Amino acid sequence: MVFFLALNLALDTKKFIYLLHQSLNIIDFAVTMKGLSKKEIEIISWLELEKKRFFTRKDVKKFFKNEHEMSIYLNILKNKKRILRINKSKYYLIPIQAYKDQWAEHPYIIIDEMLNGRNYYIGGISAANYWGLTEQVPVEISVYCINKQGTKKIFNSTINFKRQRKLDLKVYTTKFIKEHSFNIATKPESKKWI
Repeated sequence: MVFFLALNLALDTKKFIYLLHQSLNIIDFAVTMKGLSKKEIEIISWLELEKKRFFTRKDVKKFFKNEHEMSIYLNILKNKKRILRINKSKYYLIPIQAYKDQWAEHPYIIIDEMLNGRNYYIGGISAANYWGLTEQVPVEISVYCINKQGTKKIFNSTINFKRQRKLDLKVYTTKFIKEHSFNIATKPESKKWI
């Protein structure tokens, strides 16, 4: 405290407030990172640096001696709410800038990553809303695919997977959100949901 008083006398008020604000940001960052081991910080930092929000076990394999150690660390990060498992081998990194571990990614991007970008399309009211055919905001997102069924809640989105024996390529198209592709029912196909 004496240091800050001496610093205040030596600097004008604006500089003092700026320095105080910067030191509080450093303390806040340290508190946020508290509870993470050195190895966990190394993994998260590398993923952030490489801009890999979605990553596989293969991507982080180089940080571990063996599969067992990797499973333990990934489970710990999942329990600490730093990552989210979205399928058997793929995870989503909740970024450092997430406020109180709260973060949301666009649900269409999550769906595409869950299903590895193939053999699915988004349909129903979600597709009709995407094409502007209805202003009704869907409660759940209907996904038609060949290898998954049931309901899953990720972030604030409820995703209803409906299994199909075969997907007709004519009923869906590929679109982009944030430079990420996803499959959605075509506009004529979506009209039947209105």
